[in-house]
Amino acid sequence: MRVIAGKAKRLQLKTPTGMDTRPTTDRIKETLFNMIQDELYDIHFLDLFSGSGGIGIEALSRGAKKAVFVEQNRNASDIIRDNLKYTHLHEQGEVMNCTALSAVTMMQGKEKFHVVFMDPPYGKGLEKEILRLPAFREILENKALIIVEADLETNLSDEDMIGFQFLKEKIYKTNKHIFLEKI
Repeated sequence: MRVIAGKAKRLQLKTPTGMDTRPTTDRIKETLFNMIQDELYDIHFLDLFSGSGGIGIEALSRGAKKAVFVEQNRNASDIIRDNLKYTHLHEQGEVMNCTALSAVTMMQGKEKFHVVFMDPPYGKGLEKEILRLPAFREILENKALIIVEADLETNLSDEDMIGFQFLKEKIYKTNKHIFLEKI
């Protein structure tokens, strides 16, 4: 896995071993960032369920001012820190080693984000729990962009969408990205 573009272009990133994380492939990452490139300059980016941090690091490399990485797996959190140092983006990154739900609650009243990417374990409904959390809406700037990486069977209900507008869906072979906007 590597950084596709920007300040850290072509640098290889470490990834955790085992099946606890599921890194987004370079091809899907490139497609995603081609779609959101205009949204990244000088913004605060939140990477929930960060894994190796590849998505948030890509955002920083392409112009985001700050990225917060939330990952509950201690080994993966350490790898994110290593990747931030290796790419020379560590001063712009903050790593939180806790659950996404805890992180959202802790950031309430302290941080506001322009773009959020979340890639929770598939099939557990964690994306729906986050979207339904009042604290989540409070840490978002108006018109914030939320991108959910999910399996192909994931559908968001009206209850999941309270406070959000569906923008579009990009379907790949094995998963999809759901794009939402805070209203």
